[in-house]
Amino acid sequence: MLSLDFIRSRPDAVQAAAAEKRADVDIDALLALDEERRTLLQQVEALRSELNAASKQIGEKKRAGEDPSNVFQKLGATKAAIKELEEKLRAIEPQLQAMLLTVPNVPSDTSPPGKTPEDNVVRSQWGAPPTLDFEPKAHWDIASDLGIMDFERATKLSGAGFSLFTGAGSRLVRGLMNFMLDLHTTEHGYTEVWAPVVVNRDCMTGTGQLPKMEEDMYCCTEDDLFLIPTAEVPVTNIHRDEILDGDRLPICYTGYTPCFRREAGSYGKDTKGLIRVHQFDKVEMVKFVRPETSYDELESLRENAETVLQRLGLHYRVLELCRGDLSFAAAKCYDLELWAPGVNRWLEVSSCSNFEDFQARRAGIRFRDKGSKPQFVHTLNGSGVAFPRLIIAILENYQQADGSVVIPEALRPYVGGMEAITAPS
Repeated sequence: MLSLDFIRSRPDAVQAAAAEKRADVDIDALLALDEERRTLLQQVEALRSELNAASKQIGEKKRAGEDPSNVFQKLGATKAAIKELEEKLRAIEPQLQAMLLTVPNVPSDTSPPGKTPEDNVVRSQWGAPPTLDFEPKAHWDIASDLGIMDFERATKLSGAGFSLFTGAGSRLVRGLMNFMLDLHTTEHGYTEVWAPVVVNRDCMTGTGQLPKMEEDMYCCTEDDLFLIPTAEVPVTNIHRDEILDGDRLPICYTGYTPCFRREAGSYGKDTKGLIRVHQFDKVEMVKFVRPETSYDELESLRENAETVLQRLGLHYRVLELCRGDLSFAAAKCYDLELWAPGVNRWLEVSSCSNFEDFQARRAGIRFRDKGSKPQFVHTLNGSGVAFPRLIIAILENYQQADGSVVIPEALRPYVGGMEAITAPS
């Protein structure tokens, strides 16, 4: 959430940012409502001053033996006026809050201009695509031939867009989870958490998924709870409505969760295999940092995600998202994309974002140094990394002519020493 002070001081920039992010907001209407609220507050404050003066006058008249009846009449009229104004304020406050929740974050000045994904900037590449002397197969054919995924039975269980891993495929998923959690905790300094995958509306609002993206979420309507779209939601909200000790910052968490997204509006796109699914696994990284260090921390976060891909020996590139392709809550974002030769395309496997104080304002997350007033933290998060497209890249980049798939060396200790996945005999 942007502060009202910020919106008042830069209304044109906020409106322009909303247009870039294709958010339907009217900053002039918001500011008009804010002005009405401020006028009402000033009127209430003035009437309360009159109330205090009248109360004092009644005391003085009583002490002087005079009749205070006329002052009592004025007192009653003032109280009635205050009540009427306060009722108007109570009606305006939720309207203003609802409008504020629809205003997206303003992109960082360092985010490149542009409107669509085609305007994103390739900042770097690592590694090289594999040299295959045979026609590469897509991951769904590889997985089916090896017997490590069962797409038909997954559809029978849950419908389209869900996965069923079996045998070595299931071990691969479990191994990736432990590999990434060990890397982030032992080498990158994150504290591991195991978070709930069902959260309340306050959590979803705090990180910016609500109200904008409610149609894309799985909701348990009876309890008004949501299946999480990413571990960012519960992990960021660990410190909701808290004031943190400034000496503790930065606070860095990592955690594994399954994630759930309805993918509303994406029907008919990438329906085959693992490219676009409704349930997937992910290891997430979340940081709570000081405002003055947040952009350095973003670079560190990105490097942590890149390390996962480097250890697995996978060819990837780093994109810096243009202003128009940033998410609702992000001020700056890097996407990491893996090359998948079987489907012949780049696949996003991680987004590393700086939200500045946008989420912290919504969730009430502040810190305080000794002798100072509380201020909002900056929050960051990044996938470290998401499983489906990582698995796609492993299967398609490490496929062999005989149909087997070599396991990246760094991952072998996490899959029982298995060096390759081979077809069942």
